[in-house]
Amino acid sequence: MSTVQISASDVNKLRQQTGAGMMDCKKALTETNGDFEAAIDFLRKKGAKVAASRQDRESNEGVVIARTSEDGKKGVIVELNCETDFVAKNAEFIAFANAVANEAVQHLPETAEGVNALEIDTETGRTTIGEAITAMTGKIGEKIGVSKYAVLEGEKVVAYIHGNFRLGVLVGLSANPAGADEAGKDVAMQIAAMNPAALDKGDVDASIIEREMEIAKEQIRAEGKPEAMVEKIAAGKLNKFYKDSTLLNQEFVKDSSKSVAQFLESVDKGLTVTAFKRVALGA
Repeated sequence: MSTVQISASDVNKLRQQTGAGMMDCKKALTETNGDFEAAIDFLRKKGAKVAASRQDRESNEGVVIARTSEDGKKGVIVELNCETDFVAKNAEFIAFANAVANEAVQHLPETAEGVNALEIDTETGRTTIGEAITAMTGKIGEKIGVSKYAVLEGEKVVAYIHGNFRLGVLVGLSANPAGADEAGKDVAMQIAAMNPAALDKGDVDASIIEREMEIAKEQIRAEGKPEAMVEKIAAGKLNKFYKDSTLLNQEFVKDSSKSVAQFLESVDKGLTVTAFKRVALGA
């Protein structure tokens, strides 16, 4: 065991250089007789062990990054998690999440596991994202990982990040007319705020429709309405559900006199949403 006295200023200096935890830095300096370079290597080597010991920890904080390709025809959303809000707001953590999203939108893997297999530039050279996450786990001392990943392709894809990286949206448009970026952002903001269940009436899962109809019928019967009127009134309630819960039929938040579909038609004849993705942190 080292007999070198490790001062608090030495520990803080190593912590500033590496981003590792205070106790980890103190142990590294103790194990390496106060040699800063050796201590840095000690912490780097410890990274995999730290990552392994963190696998059972909850990582519900983090950031959501939405990104589109240069041609505007592809987009991804990546949720990178950590354990604390302090780390989630760290500039290095956010920059790393952006770098992961940049690689993902270039290669469009199908799954989060595919994202981890992509290569990325780091301070120590080119490595896989999974290996870079392990190294960052060792450096920061928190469990880190890509928990959600979504891909969208279309004639025009618009990305939107809401609430300080807490929620990401991708909107696929049927065409790319003048004003498509602004219109796409407006629709993305609508999706962020209203969280539609589906794109249009025909996209709602049959089980959801059946459930809504049964709930409506029970409410109508409880109100004492004649049985002969139940189906008709329930159908009206279902139409209200479509208006509230399907994107194209929702009232446009910026102009309640129009539906989202009508708003897009006013931007360019025939313009519509072909698909959308919405990822909320921790949801």
